[in-house]
Amino acid sequence: MAQIIWNDFEKVEIRVGTVVEVNDFPEAKNPSYKLKIDFGKLGVKNSSAQLTKLYRKEDLMNKQVIAVTNFPPKQIANFISECLVLGVVLEDKEVVLLQPEKPTPNGYRIA
Repeated sequence: MAQIIWNDFEKVEIRVGTVVEVNDFPEAKNPSYKLKIDFGKLGVKNSSAQLTKLYRKEDLMNKQVIAVTNFPPKQIANFISECLVLGVVLEDKEVVLLQPEKPTPNGYRIA
């Protein structure tokens, strides 16, 4: 595994946000949802997330998530994803979301 230095880590904006909208994404290659996530002062950002096997849409609504917010936008099918929601990738490639232990203000940075 390649090591990074502290300055590399400081460049990555990892923040907490709250899912405010969840929609099906049938156009995606892999089963996914379209998420809208509120990052407080940073605004609402779109994300495509492959979470359909472990999470129902209603499970994701109002859930706080952790995401990288400073990647450039990426087009996935007909959708622009503006952040990368983070999770633990299991052996079967399913993803378990990372989230704060307690409710926190949207947009706060993860350190």
